[in-house]
Parts: sequence; structure tokens; C-alpha cells
Amino acid sequence: MNNSQQRSSILPADDEPVVVRRRAIRMFKDRLARCLVTIGGGGAIVAIVLIFFYLLYEVVPLFKPPSMYKVADYVVAPGADTLGFSMDERAEIGVRYTSAGQVIFFQAESGAVIDQQSLPLPSGATVTAFAKGEPSSGVALFGLSNGHAMLVKHRFVITYPNDIRTVKPQLTRFEEPLLALYPDGRPLQRVAVQSNADRTTIIGWSAGAPLSIVRFEKEESFLDDEATLERSEAQLTIALSEVDYLLLDKEQRQLYVANEQGGLFQYDLTDLQQISQVQQVRMVKPGERMTALTFLSGDISLLAGSSSGRLDQWFSVNHNGRPALTLIRSFKGQQNAIDVVTAEFARKGVLAADVSGRVGLYHTTAQRTLLVDQVSQQPITELAVAPRADAFLAQDRSGIIHFWRIENEHPEISWTSLWGKVWYESYPEPAYIWQSSAADNDFEPKFSLTPLGFGTLKAAFYAMLVALPIAILGAIYTAYFMAPGLRRLVKPTIEIMEALPTVILGFLAGLWLAPALEGYLPGFFAALLIIPLGTVLFAWLWSLLPKWLRQWLPDGWLPLLLIPVLLFLTWFSLMLSQPIEQWLFGGDMVSWLSNDLGVSFDQRNSIVVGLAMGFAVIPTIFSITEDAVFSVPKHLTQGSLALGATLWQTMTRVVILTASPGIFSAVMIGFGRAVGETMIVLMATGNTPVMDFSLFQGMRTLAANVAVEVPEAEVASSHFRVLFLAGLVLFLFTFIFNTAAEIVRHRLRKKYSSL
Repeated sequence: MNNSQQRSSILPADDEPVVVRRRAIRMFKDRLARCLVTIGGGGAIVAIVLIFFYLLYEVVPLFKPPSMYKVADYVVAPGADTLGFSMDERAEIGVRYTSAGQVIFFQAESGAVIDQQSLPLPSGATVTAFAKGEPSSGVALFGLSNGHAMLVKHRFVITYPNDIRTVKPQLTRFEEPLLALYPDGRPLQRVAVQSNADRTTIIGWSAGAPLSIVRFEKEESFLDDEATLERSEAQLTIALSEVDYLLLDKEQRQLYVANEQGGLFQYDLTDLQQISQVQQVRMVKPGERMTALTFLSGDISLLAGSSSGRLDQWFSVNHNGRPALTLIRSFKGQQNAIDVVTAEFARKGVLAADVSGRVGLYHTTAQRTLLVDQVSQQPITELAVAPRADAFLAQDRSGIIHFWRIENEHPEISWTSLWGKVWYESYPEPAYIWQSSAADNDFEPKFSLTPLGFGTLKAAFYAMLVALPIAILGAIYTAYFMAPGLRRLVKPTIEIMEALPTVILGFLAGLWLAPALEGYLPGFFAALLIIPLGTVLFAWLWSLLPKWLRQWLPDGWLPLLLIPVLLFLTWFSLMLSQPIEQWLFGGDMVSWLSNDLGVSFDQRNSIVVGLAMGFAVIPTIFSITEDAVFSVPKHLTQGSLALGATLWQTMTRVVILTASPGIFSAVMIGFGRAVGETMIVLMATGNTPVMDFSLFQGMRTLAANVAVEVPEAEVASSHFRVLFLAGLVLFLFTFIFNTAAEIVRHRLRKKYSSL
């Protein structure tokens, strides 16, 4: 009996119970493994889809169109005209100032009077002018026909008796009930006022007379800590014969005087003893009238309504070291003359009413006309917005008060504000800016994603610039030329590098590499030249050695000989750093870059990011590329060599082409890793969202920005949702890029599959 017959007699038959049971167990394991793999793969896809829809869920409200709707209409009591409105924070209680010197508190939704107080006007005096201070101050000024003025302030006291929220309005008057602006009894026709904890400034104008300015400043005694009010006065002669608008900023430094013809004069009131004219401009086109003028929130910008229905935003821009009021943007959402303009308290939103009774809602930073709606069939004479910008009061010419609610959560978001250049207040020109917060409430949010997207691509570009040549060329050599014994040592070592936590790499890059690079900057650039030339020189010298000596180390083990050479060349380059810096850059290359070339230098810059993130990306690209090259069928290389091709010809014309789909996949996966990297760029870039491709400037990426600011963002705010939008942009970018890469990879595989 031969061996085969002996084995067949030992092995059980296929239909025996043991074989059937083993086959059943194996099939069960196969089905279970297939099921688990399917569930795992499907679960990964479902998780990605859920992440996408969650991001979308947080982002969609940003683009919800605003709306406003009527809540109530009611008629004011006949007798006195309305001079102005105010509201409490929740738009529950309204304040109405009348020409009879009355301050009326009423329910905003019903018009029911809560309290009414009459000012003690002098006998025979009537109210001839009125002005409100900065909206949050609650200050209002009544100008009288006898040249005096009366300053009042309202506030809302909130208490919680029996855990029930109760709002009680209060009205207080200035310590001096009557302020004499014109002691000779001239009637006040225009007034302006601003008041804060330390200073109050009151300005009045009467036809044919100079402006009268009175300022009260709080002075504290060093001896008894008592505060007294110091009064100062000034007269200002102006060139305008008719004054229609007096505006004083909340800092009480800049005064704007204008008339309907569009002429505007700006004065500096920092020192009342040395008042100076800053500039003079014309704010409307020829043939038009300026029908409304007010401040935008923050009192930096002016909003001017014209008889043509146009709303213009102006603010000062430095030209040759001098401020010049400049027309920044115009809104043309309304066709009729704009009568009343009022700004939101804390945002850069604006409400404007025209003579046809239509009210327009605008946002300056977003450069958007948000909504225009018909509020009344009569011209609107008074308009006030709630502190939260969620309601407004409007009174028309017939005496009807209209109370409307506004739903407008994210007005500052538009395509232009997210991706285009925006001319922000106090900036010399339009720019791409990300600046989501500031120290005061008058801040203009800057949500441009362009510098973040630019920083993401910039960081990935420099990382790939470092990683690609090292990883791909190293992988090709390892898979094709390196000795098998050395390959078994090198490949796992490089793959282990991928397990290094990126937070450690970022820590080392920020705290060690960045200062070291700054100290040896000339040596770094010298190394870019010395290391390649030194390597080529060493290879040439090696080729000149006797053959018996060169055979001492086989070709596949030559990298071991190159390692000390590279270390020596690196050390030599760094040692040359100080002599080169003394010889070429006067001992300080950083100062030379800044002073002579005008190139700013950040210690945590693109070079640091490229080296650190390139180091992190190298293992990924190396491992996939090496596997792709090593997996090229041996019969292809052997056939090429048999036909007379050299090793290099076989590598370039057969191996690389066949492995190109895998190499391309490695590049795309490495690029995706670089785009999504967070901790390295967070710790090694300086996180400056600038649009500069310079090697010596840092950047801020989308991923790092989300990591930095999400913990600080108010939930459901515009800032919060824009951060989710940044995450969605990164998600879509990666998805689209990887999809395109997969298409290219399949085409490469199909093209070279016939080799």
C-alpha cells in the first residue's frame, strides 16, 4: 500500500458525522464573521451619515430666513405728540416720551398704561426738542422753549416676590432739574446727550446761535473719597445755518452736526477748551436729501437715510494718517424716502422705516437686506427696537402704535461674511478676518472661514512637502532595493512611529523645535543645500573605493552606512549657522527678515508645522506605499529583467506604474490626515488666522479652530453654529477629495492592470 492509500484510509469520509459537524461549525464561523464585518462596515457608514446629519442639524438654523409679525395695534391717548420710545429687555414694558413733558410706561402688547409721570416744566415753557442717549443708558433729554433742558433717566427694577418675576419701571431726574444752555431764553431746536458713570455731556442748538455745550464730570477727593460734579461749558460756532441732526458718540468725544442737504461736520470734543473740526463731508448725492441720521451700535459708524430710499453706512478710515468719513456700503431695499432709522443695541442690525409705512431690517456686516414688510399704511414717525432685537414699536402719523415681534437669530451670517472680503469697522480696507469675540459688547463679529480654510490647506501643503519625498522614495527603496533582513527591521519601526500621540509631537514642536529652529535658522536653510550635496558626494566617493572594499557591505545594507553621514551633515549645517548669520545677516537673521525684507517672523511658523506634521504623516504614506510596491507580482519584475531592463528601468517603467493606485491612495490618505490634524497645528502654529503663504508665518486651521473655540462658545449662538459649519466644511472637503481620489485610483488600477 502506497502513502496516498495509507492517508486516504486514515482520513474520515466526507459524509461522516465528525466531518459534517466540523464543516457546519466552519460555515457558521464564516457566516458569523461575514455578518460581523457587514455590521461593522454598515455601522461605520451609519455613524458617518449620522455625524453628517448632526452637523447639518446644527448648521441649518444659520440660514433660516428672518421674519416679523404683528402682535398688536393700539391708539395713543390724544393730546401730546410722541417724541420717542424705549423698551425693557424682554419687550414687555414700553416707555413713551411726549411733547407735553410726560414719561408714560405701558404694556407693550396691549398699550395699557402702567405709570405716567409729568416733568415739572417751568411756567410757560414747552418742549421744543428731544434726544435719547446711548440706548442701554436709559437717558433722555427734553429741550425747552426757554433755553433750558431737563435730563431724565428710566430703568426697570426686576424683583422676584414669591418667585414671581416682577418688573417695576422707575424714572429719575438729574440733580440739577433745569440746565441752562441759553440763559437769554432762546428756544432749543436741537439737542444731544450722552451720560455714563463718570461724565455727562449735553449739547443744544438754537437758530442763529452757536452750539452750547455743557459737561459734568465726576471728581473724587483724595482726602474724604467724596465725589463732586465739576461743570464746564463751551460755545461752538458752526458753518451750518440750519441744523437737522446732532449726534454725540457715547465716549462723548466726537460730535456730528448735519443738515438735510447732506452737509456734515465732525468735531473733537475731547477737550472743551480746544474744540477742533475734524472733517467736513457731503453724505448724499446731488438732488437728494438726508432724511435720517443715527449711530450704528458702538457709535463708530453713521447710518444715513436718503430721500431716494437708500440707507448708507459711513465710518472713518485713515487716509495718509488722517481720518476720513468713507461710504462703506449702501442698502437699497426700500424705494421711498426713509424717515426713521434705529439701530439694534448690541448687534450691527438696523431697522429703517420709509414714508410708505414699510419697515426694513438690515445687517451691515453681512451686507444683507434681511426683510422689508408693510407695517402701516401711514408714514412711520417713531421707531424703537427692543434690547434683544426681538421686537419693535412703531408709531405712524395717525397716532397708531404698532407692536411687532422679530425672529432673526443669526443676521450676521451670509455668503459674503463667511467667504468674501468684508470692510469691518475701523479697518483700512476690506479683509478676510476671523475674530469671534472681544472684551466689549460693541464688538463686530468676524466669521470669515476663508483664512481658516486657507490655513488648513497651507498646513497640509507644507506637511506634504516634507512627507511625500521622504515617505514615497523611502518606501520604494525599502520594498524594492533593501535587503530582506533590513526591511524586516525598518518597516515595523516606521509603522510604530504612527502610534506616537500627536499631542506629544505638537508639544515637542511648540516648545523645543520652534525655539531651536529660530536659533539655528541659517543652519536650517544651509542644511537644505548641504545634505543633498553631501549625500551625492559621499555616494561618488564610495563608488571610487576598491571593489573588494565596497563588497564588504552588500547593496541592500547601504542605508546603514548612510545614517552616520546624514547625522554628520546635519550637525555640520547647524554648526555653520552662527558664522553664516554673522557673515550674511549681521548676526540676526530674524531682524534682517523683518527690517530689510519686510517679512514678519513668527516663532511658531509654517516650517515648524511642516516638519512636525510631516513627521506624523510619513508613517501612513510610507506603509501604504511600501505595501503597494512590495505587492507588485514578481513575474513582472523578473520578466522585465529577463528582457534586458536594468533595476532602475524596471522600477520606473513597471513597478511604479503597477503600484501607482496604491501610491496614489497613500498620498490621498496622508493628505486627509494632514487636513484633519488638530493637536500639532494647535500647539505649533501660533493659531493666527492670517492669509499669508509665507514660510515664516503661522496659521489657524479649521480643525484647530473648532478645538479651541467650541468650549468657549455659547450654545446655539451664531459663533457656536459657525464652528459646526467649519466642521461640516472640513467633513465635506474630506469626503469630496477622497471620493475624487478613489475615482482616480480605480482608473489607474484599470489602466495598469494589464501589465
